[in-house]
Amino acid sequence: MSYKLLLFDLDDTLLDFSANEIDSLNKLFQQNGYTFSDELFRLYNSVNKQLWTDYENGTIALDEVLNSRFSKTMLKLDKIVDGMEWENQYRELLGNGYQLIDGALEVCQSLSVSHRLFAITNGITKTQLKRLKQAGLYDFFEDIFDSQSIGFQKPSKAFFDYVMSHIKDFDARDALIIGDSLNTDIKGGLMSGIDTCWFNRTSQECPPEIQSTYTITDLAQLSHICTR
Repeated sequence: MSYKLLLFDLDDTLLDFSANEIDSLNKLFQQNGYTFSDELFRLYNSVNKQLWTDYENGTIALDEVLNSRFSKTMLKLDKIVDGMEWENQYRELLGNGYQLIDGALEVCQSLSVSHRLFAITNGITKTQLKRLKQAGLYDFFEDIFDSQSIGFQKPSKAFFDYVMSHIKDFDARDALIIGDSLNTDIKGGLMSGIDTCWFNRTSQECPPEIQSTYTITDLAQLSHICTR
């Protein structure tokens, strides 16, 4: 199959969000007078994941995710903090982090010569744009679609319908979604009739109900799929 339109997820597909997240959280807690530990990260991660799941299921708004995750985390430790203020600090720290996944720059440079590249992300508009520019990836993309601007998030069909309707000369047969998340990127592609490439760099098991068109463990493998 020959593809012309490549729809890239960003976090943990091209940008190493996990590394950026740990670094930013460490700085955030330190500047607010707390020691950041593995235990505290596990607590925050549990609260944060549940809030994002609720958001992706459409039961809460994005603002609630962002402005309550730190206050809810600290409340479990019997500490009261200003969740919105902490979020603003975290957002600033996160926006200054632009660690790349191995091979991301090279793949984007190579494929942008022969393909049209687009970014599709559930991240925050201002943060993602800043990170893409700092990482040197921004100019490779024809357009960047984020859930905050669109008002819908992956994997909802409404998100992908918006993307498809805002790409000139879009044809699903020419498109490929590349992402690390089975529940957002791959599931979203399946529901929208677009081929998918699962970036499985952590060797996860794929459930039978979510089958990606392709699976790769290294971004360098993408070139073979897209240029065959």
